[in-house]
Amino acid sequence: MARLPRATPFVIFLALAVVGAFVRGWVGALCFGLLTVFVAWLLYLTWPRLNSLERMMRLALLLLTAVLTLVTAIPR
Repeated sequence: MARLPRATPFVIFLALAVVGAFVRGWVGALCFGLLTVFVAWLLYLTWPRLNSLERMMRLALLLLTAVLTLVTAIPR
């Protein structure tokens, strides 16, 4: 991942979020699920360097993506 351009993770994150927001069903849930895994991985890697406020914000983002995964997966 260090060999990729710096903007690549952001672009991938943004693309998954847009697809997840506009596509319902299992495709949107899969996108938000991948976002949840990505955020969890980043949180794991950066945990020792974060202060308590940054940890809470990242945990809130992790919870938000997990809830969006569940809400998107539920058919209407």
